[in-house]
Amino acid sequence: MTLTSDAPARTRAERPLKQVHLAAHFPGVNNTTVWRDNSTAASQIAFSSFKHFAQNAEKGKFDFLFLAEGLRLREHKGLIHDLDVVGRPNTLAVLAGIAAVTSHIGLVGTLSSTFNEPYELARQLSSLDHLSGGRAGWNIVTTFDAFHGENFRRGKFLDGADRYARAEEFVAVARQLWDAWSPDAIAADKAGGDFLAEDAIGLVDHHGPQFDVTGFPTLPQSPQGRPVIVQAGDSADGRGFASRTAEVIFSRHAKFEDGQKFYTDVKGRLAAVGRHRDSLKILPAATFILGDTEQEARERSRETALLQVSPQTAIAFLEQVWGTDLGGYDPDGPLPDIDPVSTDQGVTRGRVRHDSDPAAIARGWRALAEAEGLSIRDLVIRFAATHTFVGTPVHVAETINRHVQEDASDGFVIVGSSNPTGLDEFVDRVIPELQERGVYRTEYEEGATLRRTLGLPV
Repeated sequence: MTLTSDAPARTRAERPLKQVHLAAHFPGVNNTTVWRDNSTAASQIAFSSFKHFAQNAEKGKFDFLFLAEGLRLREHKGLIHDLDVVGRPNTLAVLAGIAAVTSHIGLVGTLSSTFNEPYELARQLSSLDHLSGGRAGWNIVTTFDAFHGENFRRGKFLDGADRYARAEEFVAVARQLWDAWSPDAIAADKAGGDFLAEDAIGLVDHHGPQFDVTGFPTLPQSPQGRPVIVQAGDSADGRGFASRTAEVIFSRHAKFEDGQKFYTDVKGRLAAVGRHRDSLKILPAATFILGDTEQEARERSRETALLQVSPQTAIAFLEQVWGTDLGGYDPDGPLPDIDPVSTDQGVTRGRVRHDSDPAAIARGWRALAEAEGLSIRDLVIRFAATHTFVGTPVHVAETINRHVQEDASDGFVIVGSSNPTGLDEFVDRVIPELQERGVYRTEYEEGATLRRTLGLPV
C-alpha cells in the first residue's frame, strides 16, 4: 500500500469540514456517577436503565454505545469499596439485550485479552455482530494484575511487559477466525445452499507463544466483516499496539493541547505500518455540564463535583497515593504533612494506579494546594471531578467542533454524571447545535454497519 500523493497538501482552512464522531459511555460503578441526591438515578444493572440510555443515545445519532466491565469488585483497606456501587453485569449479555431494542447505534464492550481465549471470544463477538446487523465492537483491555487474576486460573502468570504481546497475538488469532470463511461459503450460507466445508472454510491452525488454536470457525463473516477494534492504552507499548491494531482509541487526552500532541503522535505512526490516517479514530473521554449562561454552568459544575466527591471519597482518593489510613484528616482541611507509605499492593485494589512515584505526587499536590488554598476535597475535585466541557450548549458544541477541525480528536466518548438519564440533556441541547454547524449527522445511513458509521475502511 502506498500512502504518497502528488497532490499538494491542503491547509485546515481549505479542506472540507470533518464530521464529529460521538460515543456514549454508560455510567460506571465509581464516584463520578451521582447516585445520591439525584431523583433521576436508577439501578445500574436493571435492563430498563440500559434500554433508556441506549435508546436516548440512538436518538442523538451517536456512533456507538460503550460499556466498561469490571471483573471484580474494588476493595479499599481490605473491604469492598462501598463508595462504588456493587453490581457489574456481563458485557456481552447486556449488549445482546441492547441490540434487540435499538436499530442503528454501535455496540462496543470492554473485554479482557488476558482472561479470555481467542476462539471463544471471537465466536461470541461474531454472534453479537450477526445478531445486531454488523454493529459490534470490542474494546480490548490488557488486565494483568494478580488481584483480578485471583478469579481466574491463569490470572497471575502475566508480567506487565507481556500483556500487549498476548493482546496482539489474541487479535491476530481472532481475525483469522473472523476471516476464515470464503466468499463462496458466505454466499451459499446466505442463500441456504450447500457447500463443502473443507473447500470453503479455512482451517485456523495457529501455534504461537500465547495460544495454540486449531479448528474451523462456526460462523461466516458478519455484515461488517469483523467487529471494530477499540483500545485505550496510553503507554509507549499501548500506542504502538494501537497503531498496528486498533480502529478507535478511547483516549484520556481531552484537553486541547494534549489532544493535539496525542493525535499527532498516534496518527503519525500509521504510515509506517501501512495504514491511512482515516483508518483510526481518536475519541477522548469527556464529561459535560450545561447551563443557560456560563455562570449557571459553572455553578452547576461545582454542585455536581461536590456530589461526585463526597468527604469520604476525597479521603479514599488521597489514601490511594499515601498508601495508609488517613481517616483522621479533615477533608475540608489541608493535605497531610506526612510522607506516603511505600506499598506494592496499595490501599485500593481493582483500580488502575497512576502513582508510580507517590512521594513526587504528594509534593506536587502540596505545592498546588498551598499556592491556591485548596483543601483535600478541593484538590481531589481538581483531579477527579473537573468537567471537560462547561458552558452553554452553543459553547460546548463550538468547543467540540474546534477539537475535531483542528486535529485534537475525531470526536469524544461522552460520559454523563448520572444513570441512566445523564446523557439526555446533551442529546436535547448540544446535538442540535452540532447538526446546525453541518458537522454531525441528522440521520443514520440506513443499514450502515458500525464500521461504515465511523467512516472506517471496510
